[in-house]
Amino acid sequence: MPSLRTALLQSSGRPGDVAENLKRLDEYAGRAAEAGAGLLVCPELYLTGYAIGDDVPRLAEPADGPGAAAVAGIAARHGIAIHYGYPERAGDLVHNAAQLIGAGGERLANYRKTHLFGCFEQEHFTPGGQPVVQAELNGLTIGLLICYDVEFPENVRAHALAGTDLLLVPTAQMHPFQFVAESMIPVRAFESQMYIAYVNRTGPEGEFEFVGLSSLASPDGAVRARAGRGEELVLGEVDPVLLSASRETNPYLQDRRPGLYGSLS
Repeated sequence: MPSLRTALLQSSGRPGDVAENLKRLDEYAGRAAEAGAGLLVCPELYLTGYAIGDDVPRLAEPADGPGAAAVAGIAARHGIAIHYGYPERAGDLVHNAAQLIGAGGERLANYRKTHLFGCFEQEHFTPGGQPVVQAELNGLTIGLLICYDVEFPENVRAHALAGTDLLLVPTAQMHPFQFVAESMIPVRAFESQMYIAYVNRTGPEGEFEFVGLSSLASPDGAVRARAGRGEELVLGEVDPVLLSASRETNPYLQDRRPGLYGSLS
């Protein structure tokens, strides 16, 4: 099975301006595809921006809404799968969501953030209730989480036990918590034996200051691609051969003793 070249788009776009963010996405998708990438991963709430406050209800849309249609068109035009964050309207509820669109423009998976962070998210969003959402892409099992979700080891381990090979984590990682990007993500990849694409926003936005430092971490604990602090497109390889070898060398999942862990629930 060939490697999946994965592009990480570290950008805050223009908060509140969906049309501008889609324009930038089109440009970066073209650059990523020209560089041989089969997947482009965008940050948390990329479509609308994160610090949009009371505009959340106005900018939220269904999973099959106009934003999804526009992203599908971009994906099909450039022949690249795209994973992006957006506020999802589901009836009277709004979720902090992320959606994976295939290279042909087909909708592959939609995930609703299960662990909301801070007063802003808890005020404007309803947490999702499905902890493991997956899709198949290029022979790999792709899993979806969002930002704060990955900071709970139970979430990542649940994906490992469900067979996730590459975990996509769009994030809005802010100062002063950059140790998550720097240290926690490679550990999560190692302890659950998977690749993790952790893709952040960057710079000041409203009351927040995002730290960048997006990365592709591999199951051997190495960081295969790392962005700096500004807007940037970085690429890394998700290698099934390395993944298989690492799982054989580091048999955490086989050596678990679930009977001892009952108290954790």
